[in-house]
Amino acid sequence: MAVPAALQWMNGERGVLVLYIARILYAAPISLLAESIALGILSLFALSLEISADHDHDHDPFSRFFKTRPGVSSGILLGAVTLPGLMLSRLIQMLRGLSLNEVGVADLENLQLQYWATFASCFSVLVCFDVILQRQDNGVPSVDSCSNWNKKFSLSCIALCAGICCIAFSAKYQFGWQMVFMLLWVVFHGLVASKLIQRILRTFPACVSIGEALLVTSGLVIYFGDMLQNTVAKIFGYWASLGYLPVQYVVKRSEISTIIQGMTVGLLLFPLFLKLIFQISGHFKFVDISRERANHEMKKSFIFYASLAFLLIVAIPLWMQFVQDFHMHPLFWVLDFVFSEPLKTLSLCTYWIALIYASVTRFYDISKNSKTERILLRKYYHLMAVVIFVPALILQPEFLDLAFGAALAVFLILEIIRVWRIWPLGQLVHQFMNAFTDHRDSEILVISHFSLLLGCALPIWLSSGFNDRPLAPFAGILSLGIGDTMASMVGHKYGVLRWSKTGKKTIEGTAAGITSVLVACSVLLPLLATTGYIFSQHWFSLLVAVTTSGLLEAYTAQLDNAFIPLVFYSLLCL
Repeated sequence: MAVPAALQWMNGERGVLVLYIARILYAAPISLLAESIALGILSLFALSLEISADHDHDHDPFSRFFKTRPGVSSGILLGAVTLPGLMLSRLIQMLRGLSLNEVGVADLENLQLQYWATFASCFSVLVCFDVILQRQDNGVPSVDSCSNWNKKFSLSCIALCAGICCIAFSAKYQFGWQMVFMLLWVVFHGLVASKLIQRILRTFPACVSIGEALLVTSGLVIYFGDMLQNTVAKIFGYWASLGYLPVQYVVKRSEISTIIQGMTVGLLLFPLFLKLIFQISGHFKFVDISRERANHEMKKSFIFYASLAFLLIVAIPLWMQFVQDFHMHPLFWVLDFVFSEPLKTLSLCTYWIALIYASVTRFYDISKNSKTERILLRKYYHLMAVVIFVPALILQPEFLDLAFGAALAVFLILEIIRVWRIWPLGQLVHQFMNAFTDHRDSEILVISHFSLLLGCALPIWLSSGFNDRPLAPFAGILSLGIGDTMASMVGHKYGVLRWSKTGKKTIEGTAAGITSVLVACSVLLPLLATTGYIFSQHWFSLLVAVTTSGLLEAYTAQLDNAFIPLVFYSLLCL
């Protein structure tokens, strides 16, 4: 496919992503040249695959292997560049911190390793999908020049990326066992990601697009890899102190991040162990008699709640105490942390509970008895996120980190209960969740509440270390709570000019979203200055970040709650 032929396939979403990537590459210093070139090649490879996958709207080339969410494009480019772009933005930010002596060399090198692991995860998945597309082409009797060009281009991208990765690691670690070990660690992430995404797409058919699955897959692989790195660091801590292990394995982490990581990974793995326990105990057998069915459900629920209690009270805290010196049970550490400033934390908890209870009961009644569109009701929750999270982020950021982790744990537990229909809450949770679902949710998996929570939480968690951009932690709250909400409301009520003939997004809504975020930033920056934040956000950079994320919300058909906060955060970090 020649370059002019590729340009004719440049739609609005791809154009915005080109702007996103160009902005990051423009800000990258020469010391990150290898990472920048790798991101550029990854972007071109993903663009080529997306064009090949989406060129025939009536035929899905991946349908023989798995079912994706109907009615949307593949989203390969967006899914492939979001996390690597974010990691490169963080590297640029960390270099500024290193120049100010506020970041250690170990932190920077650890983040560089995570960047390459993220890159390998995304790139390996792209290679996997490229193989699938090549198989489709091989089944066609006449292979045209376009297909031959795609094969040559794919092989060139693979060779270039492998070469750049080897050159970057050889320059950093010289030629030795450390270089080999690091390359194997990066390749390991790629292999796991290529297997995991296929498992996700087959386990949850028609629930996500390829781009959404790619974002989830790369995120999970990096998060699990970081947990494994934490564990290895503790096991081989003595070796690292003697210089036998690389410096990347001895990075200090906070107690709150360890608690959140342990709870999240433990609950994500819990269904696998639970399924094994149910299979061993024989509780997957169909029971026809009603009394035996009731006994079966009660036994199943007992096993579930007992296993969950063991996981939360014993198994996960054991790992936390192993990798972090808590000097007490982690649950007691959490209570001690909460009651260290009881007036602030308990007042904030009371405020949250009252606000959540009032909003949930009110909007639940409206959703059951009103003709108001479901999408507008959901945007009210986006607006509630601003009221709930902004005061805590300004006054109690560490407590908000912990609260986000607790909320995510509750959501995971409730979703497991809903999917497995665990007595007595399973059916009740399922009915309640159905009142707030939309076309992106399914009977198998309800993801909207997860995407909203993580969209607000991830920028805050990512900013827990060095952060010289005061608006970066607010990326999710601003883009979802204000920008997305105002765009939907104004577009629904006043929108006339549409961005495309087939889409629902309007120019009026997008303009309202961008303007509202800029106004919110102009109010928030002076407020943050009064609490001790140093103003270091350039208005031109802010304008580019707000406009790019606003345009992406207008053009993309992917799960915007997941992608837009990460894109906005990446641009705010520059």
